[in-house]
Amino acid sequence: MTDEIKQFWQAFCRKHNLALDTPVEAWAFGDSQAMADDLAQLVDQGIKTATTSAFELYQPGEHVPAVGEYNIILDGRDHPVCVTRTEVVYIVPYNQVTPEHAYHEGEGDRSLAYWRQVHTEFFQREFREEAGKEFYEQAPMLCEVFKKID
Repeated sequence: MTDEIKQFWQAFCRKHNLALDTPVEAWAFGDSQAMADDLAQLVDQGIKTATTSAFELYQPGEHVPAVGEYNIILDGRDHPVCVTRTEVVYIVPYNQVTPEHAYHEGEGDRSLAYWRQVHTEFFQREFREEAGKEFYEQAPMLCEVFKKID
C-alpha cells in the first residue's frame, strides 16, 4: 500500500471512528486505466454499487471478498477515490446473473444485455490470459454488492 493510500485510509478511519488497523483492501476495477477511471467515478457518484469477478480464477490464498469488509477504490493511476463496504457476497453461474445485479453494476444502459455484452468479452479475455482456459456460460461468478461510505 502506498503512502498516499495509507494516509487516505487513516483519514477515513479517524473520520469514522475506526481503529487505524481496521483491515482494508485497495484495488481498481477492470483491466485498463480508462476502465478503472470510469468505474471508480461511477462508484464515487453512487451509481455503481456492485461488481462481479470470476470465482475460479482466484488463486489459493488470494483474498476473496467478504461481507463487512472495507475497500479503497482506486482510479487507473492507483490513487484513492472513495471507500466502500461490502454488503452482500454470493456465487452464481455466469448465465444466472440477474437483471437486478446488472443494474447495480451501473454500466452502460444498466441492462442485463449490456452487462452480458461487456462482461462476456472481459471474462473471455481474463480466462484466456490468466488461466489459459476458455470462458464458459456456467462459470461461477462471485457477485459483490457494496455501499459507498465516503
